[in-house]
Amino acid sequence: MHNPKSDAAPSRARRAPLIAGAAVAVTFAVAAGFALAANGDGTPAAQVSAEAKPKAATVLSRPFTKPDLVLTDTHGKKFDLREQTKGKPTLLFFGYTHCPDVCPLTMSNLAIARKQLPEADRDKLQVVFVTTDPERDTPAELGKWLRSAGDPSFIGLSGDFPTIQAGARQVGIGIDPPKKEKDGTVVSMHGAQVLAFSPKTDQGYVLYDDDTSHQEYAADLPELIKGETP
Repeated sequence: MHNPKSDAAPSRARRAPLIAGAAVAVTFAVAAGFALAANGDGTPAAQVSAEAKPKAATVLSRPFTKPDLVLTDTHGKKFDLREQTKGKPTLLFFGYTHCPDVCPLTMSNLAIARKQLPEADRDKLQVVFVTTDPERDTPAELGKWLRSAGDPSFIGLSGDFPTIQAGARQVGIGIDPPKKEKDGTVVSMHGAQVLAFSPKTDQGYVLYDDDTSHQEYAADLPELIKGETP
């Protein structure tokens, strides 16, 4: 059971407090035609172009820098996000394996969309899932979950929570430490946006909300893989 503000509630308005910048930008772009996102410290980070709606993609006129994250992959090896995805089209998502709905649905949608790509493009695309619940999501558990919920090619990363939280804040995604409820369930409150990084600049220039369908991802992936605006 999730907190109402967690990814169990796909409403943009209810999710907004958990997104330091990205979700705020998505919400305000619809209402006002533009928005100013913020870094974790509240400083301006990214302005969103209103023309991205009603498309699934929200295009950032001021992209995010790829977060400085060095974590552990599903094989137990060190994974430097910046170095090991440099020059590659990369989709980044923060979530957790015990999530009952949005996290597995997002991974499934991305997996379905990836399968529709030509083989050469499939090999280029990097999908990175960073856990927000590292105590339970060990590298081994992440590996098993991604094979069933997503695709064996997806990269799963775990590590210590403060490092993960700091990395998420660098791209405007808010996450809270996992919390045990009175009934014993553990909830992980986190922003549920997928951020696309260009292979040309390694900048995060496109956001997808949690209600993006596999058809919408499939339509945009060819452009994202080339570093173009969908």
